[in-house]
Amino acid sequence: MTEEILENLYRIKIPLPGIPLRSLNSYVIKAAEQNLIIDTGMNRQECMDAMQAGLTELGVNLSKTSFFITHSHADHLGLVPNLAVDTSKVYFNQPDADRIKYAGRWDDSVDFARMHGFPEGDLQRLLQSHPAYKYGQEDNPDFHILREGDTIEIGDYLFRCVATPGHTPGHMCLYEPNKKVLVAGDHILSDITPSIQLWSHGRNPLEEYLASLDKVQKLDIQLVLPGHREFVRSCRERIQELKHHHERRTDEVLSILEKGSQSAFQVASQMTWDVACDSWNSFPLMQKWFATGEAIAHLKYIEEKGLARGEMWGENVLFSLNKY
Repeated sequence: MTEEILENLYRIKIPLPGIPLRSLNSYVIKAAEQNLIIDTGMNRQECMDAMQAGLTELGVNLSKTSFFITHSHADHLGLVPNLAVDTSKVYFNQPDADRIKYAGRWDDSVDFARMHGFPEGDLQRLLQSHPAYKYGQEDNPDFHILREGDTIEIGDYLFRCVATPGHTPGHMCLYEPNKKVLVAGDHILSDITPSIQLWSHGRNPLEEYLASLDKVQKLDIQLVLPGHREFVRSCRERIQELKHHHERRTDEVLSILEKGSQSAFQVASQMTWDVACDSWNSFPLMQKWFATGEAIAHLKYIEEKGLARGEMWGENVLFSLNKY
């Protein structure tokens, strides 16, 4: 149920039923005065059962425990309000806190998807099945906001906050320079690529993500503790792989636009995806949503590079190559 990674630092695998990621890595640092739990799982009974069993095995008292949440996605944040007590601090970042406290975020995302070609008939059905909509936190806890360079001291661990926007606007990692450990959330994963999606105006998440990779690449890291799957022991090598992935993705999107002006949904339907389906039409609806969000992020990236442009045609944004 629990696994000791380093002295007083443990992993609890929290199941994520029906989700391709399979499980979340929740990390627990034990100390005499105050424990720390990093990321928690979704607001569903399966997650709570696994968390309670792990904490019981470790002998963790929640009245002496605080929480650090790497980012706002429901599989990391959703269970916190059910675990935190009056004496707990819930450490979080400001951009993601602002986002989840904005009541209109789901309506805005649906409108944004519609504008980028997502079929109208699928949107409401998709919203009701979205795991973040179904299993997100029922209430927002009082967040203790941390920023770049802030520190958390737990026992023998002194973690420094490293802002790594991209996967979400405020995604934040924890770096322990003495032990050369990075708790990475969804910034760096071992055998899958973190999803970089765009569902709102004003951001360039892929540009943010690549800049965040550059920042982390400069750190002396021997062990990456990711939010999902297995640990990463060659951090700089994995970062290079992630950069090359997005280079190939960008080239693929540019080659698709060679065929003419298209919506992001149309572009996504022609991109290469690691999904066990014969065709785009047979993709699960949720996978179409994620794929379209990634397509929008890459289209925004190449638009900001001056390689393409997005223009309103009627009620939709269509992208085309810039010809020089």
